[in-house]
Amino acid sequence: MTTTTAPPRDGLPAMIAYLTRVLKTPTIGAFWEQLADQARTENWSHEDYLAALLQRQVADRESKGTVMRIRTAYFPTVKTLEDFNLDHLPSLRRDLLAHLATSTYIPKAENVILLGPPGIGKTHLAIGLGVKATQAGYSVLFDTASNWITRLSDAHHAGRLDAELTKIRRYKLIIIDEVGYIPFDQDAANLFFQLIASRYEQGSVLVTSNLPFGRWGETFSDDVVAAAMIDRLVHHAEVLTLTGDSYRTRQRRDLLTKDRPGQDRQ
Repeated sequence: MTTTTAPPRDGLPAMIAYLTRVLKTPTIGAFWEQLADQARTENWSHEDYLAALLQRQVADRESKGTVMRIRTAYFPTVKTLEDFNLDHLPSLRRDLLAHLATSTYIPKAENVILLGPPGIGKTHLAIGLGVKATQAGYSVLFDTASNWITRLSDAHHAGRLDAELTKIRRYKLIIIDEVGYIPFDQDAANLFFQLIASRYEQGSVLVTSNLPFGRWGETFSDDVVAAAMIDRLVHHAEVLTLTGDSYRTRQRRDLLTKDRPGQDRQ
């Protein structure tokens, strides 16, 4: 049985610095002395001190992990659900949004579909849910529908489509923004179908679209392909059909109201 003896007091800082470097726990190396002083002042037990020190290391590591996952998700901009003005979208169920914010749908490979007219905040919601997923420890990849098609088309022409789909499957959640804004030809529609099929019951997909499902055949140039795609997407999904005024239209209306001449305020 191996016995452990306390190192000489004067050599303790150097030893702890060495050990935290070997263990790759820099936060412990940075804060052990500060927390030790606090532990002595507040009469912590050894267990209390150890737990506080480890908690500090884990929190710091998780925070850095979230920052890295947000960076590698390639969001066009980082937006949070907390910044979203729910009052402007009364059609959105608060309880359902709160449930989705827990990201519990991701380990079950379930999907989220946001349908509604342009300008009501679908992309903001998608990014906000994506950020929540990164904070929960899940890998996320964001792009517009047209950019996803470009990515798959390039891989197809290079003879590595299967490898690219396998690479994409490593992400726990992919976000496909703006389905329906640009129509796709038959080849693009087939590539998009392969992307959705490759993730069916394997990984989560979050889709935003300005078109109801009944008009997806217009976007994908084929009602049969569109129907097969929709079938796979909605089998395990929360579908949110949103209604409301465009933020941009509302802002323009508010500006026009403010700029009216004084006689309007008689």
